[in-house]
Amino acid sequence: MTAVTGPDQGRAALLSAFGCYVLWGVMPLLFMAQAAAGFDSFEILAHRALWAVAVAGLLVFLAGQGGQVRAVLTTPKTLAWLALSTMLIAVNWGVYVWATTHGATLEASLGYYINPLLNMIVGLWLFREKIDRWGWIAIGLAAVGVLFQALALGRPPWISIVLAISFASYGVIRKRVPIDAQAGLLVECLLLVPFGLAWVLWLQHTGGGVAFDSPTNTLWALANGPATVLPLALFAWSARRLPLSTIGFIQFLAPTLQFVVGVWAGEDLTPLRVISFAFIWGGAGVFAAAAWFRVRAARRALKEAATPV
Repeated sequence: MTAVTGPDQGRAALLSAFGCYVLWGVMPLLFMAQAAAGFDSFEILAHRALWAVAVAGLLVFLAGQGGQVRAVLTTPKTLAWLALSTMLIAVNWGVYVWATTHGATLEASLGYYINPLLNMIVGLWLFREKIDRWGWIAIGLAAVGVLFQALALGRPPWISIVLAISFASYGVIRKRVPIDAQAGLLVECLLLVPFGLAWVLWLQHTGGGVAFDSPTNTLWALANGPATVLPLALFAWSARRLPLSTIGFIQFLAPTLQFVVGVWAGEDLTPLRVISFAFIWGGAGVFAAAAWFRVRAARRALKEAATPV
């Protein structure tokens, strides 16, 4: 991305953040289209791992982060941590692809609504971070929302829970590994490639794959590469240039769009599910507003401290 400075950089960072979360929000449409073309969720996941390597490799090359990748590949302890993060992101991707191709996009969106609230609990547990009154209110509202979701489904919302826990755990591990987002993703994709390649070759051998049945299907398969990597690249670039409060607001755009896609696709939106999402939206709103006011208070304190008496 072209270097920009001053107000232009702020606008570019904001646009990048919106672009990132919009892409993540409408990604179910890509998987739904592939499912309609005959792909099953495992074939989509295999091609996602396979073609993301090329795009991630290109971005790492352009960013000059090849040294980070080589360092990780020759450091067993760091590589072991990234192997664990790879397992978690594979679970997250697999469950998400399955959900969006099996009429469970609404349940998947719930997982990404509660993820930032779960991150607060993880921060309290692992990093001794404090949760204020508003944080507990947000967590409480989300918990009630999950309870109503379970009542609406007649079972625990396993898809939401697995997505939230796997992504929160992934974030904890990536926070501990000293590597940039793009370089780390490339290593994770390299670790996934053997499995993705083996599955694609097996499908072609048994006649069960559809990716190479037509030019259109091949393009659908190839689209998984940029669809996986580009949102992360936009996020990594914008997160370094925007306040956390801004990211806190924008991050709820993705599950909101996923919710809209689920409703558009005709998924069952019962009154209990509406109540569930109302509580979740309330928790998300309290979380975002509290983050915004904390940053404003910190800025005001800094400004007052800098003002001559």
